[in-house]
Amino acid sequence: MHYIALEVERIINSIRRIVPEERITVAFSGGLDSTVVLFLAKEALGRERVKAANVDFGLFTYERARQNVRITSTEMQVKLHSISGKLEQTILMKGGPDCNLCTRKIKLGLIRAYTGEQIVFTGSNQSDSWGSYGTAFSDGFYAPLFHYSKEEIKIMANYLNLKIRYIGENTHREGCKLKHLLKPLANISYHGQAVSQANEILLQQIKELNLSTSIANVKIIGPLNRNIALINIFPIPARHYWKKLTDKIGSIAYIEDCFLIHKPLELTIKANKGLFNNLRSRYWIEQGRLQPEFAVPLRFNWLLTTNHRLKTFQVIAYN
Repeated sequence: MHYIALEVERIINSIRRIVPEERITVAFSGGLDSTVVLFLAKEALGRERVKAANVDFGLFTYERARQNVRITSTEMQVKLHSISGKLEQTILMKGGPDCNLCTRKIKLGLIRAYTGEQIVFTGSNQSDSWGSYGTAFSDGFYAPLFHYSKEEIKIMANYLNLKIRYIGENTHREGCKLKHLLKPLANISYHGQAVSQANEILLQQIKELNLSTSIANVKIIGPLNRNIALINIFPIPARHYWKKLTDKIGSIAYIEDCFLIHKPLELTIKANKGLFNNLRSRYWIEQGRLQPEFAVPLRFNWLLTTNHRLKTFQVIAYN
């Protein structure tokens, strides 16, 4: 703990050097990383100079996430500003899943537009793509936890006695519901409703059944005219729960087929030409984007799409 105490002090001093007098805004999701950043910024600068900004994606923001953001910012006595990102996200995701671009262009982009020239603090760290390839300070964004891993940040949160409120969909890296739509958001009233309703209902079911999970989400895959729901829970629940879970999710009007994942899967993925021909990008999709999100080992079968509107990828089937 002596090491962590020194690191906390070092971060606080670094914040004071970077912003000796200015006010700052923290890009705040309510999760582990941004909660630690918000606390450290307040400790370093005082709450009068710190504001939290959260981008709300409407249909695709978990209700529990909204509650977490409100409760944590209130407890820390930091002003909270909510920004709507629903329209921008809906347009972007029509081309297929792209969480990194959504974070950069919409989440951080909208917060940057709101703050103007004010420095924006983020929770980026060594466990995400910014931490792996970016820098701690870039274009008015500063990442106080840039040099730390997720495990180190958890230890830091414990040392600071912070209550981290999780959504429950994936304790390693939580986000919005749309990250579980593994195909284009071509029709928000069909694809969007399927992924939104399925993931809210699953969390309710997990709570009612008193299941202890580290992953609990529903992946929506399939061709554009068919929504296939893959119930994705870890640890995999006992068999006597399977029918109850599949019946509940399968009863959603926008879902045609439902399967509870309980053994290794092969995913068939269509990709645009640029992604299909880039083995490094395909590897990142496999091992950085998909495998960490699934409760079972995955295999992958890649196909070149003929759909020129597909800008990233689409999981069309499983086996």
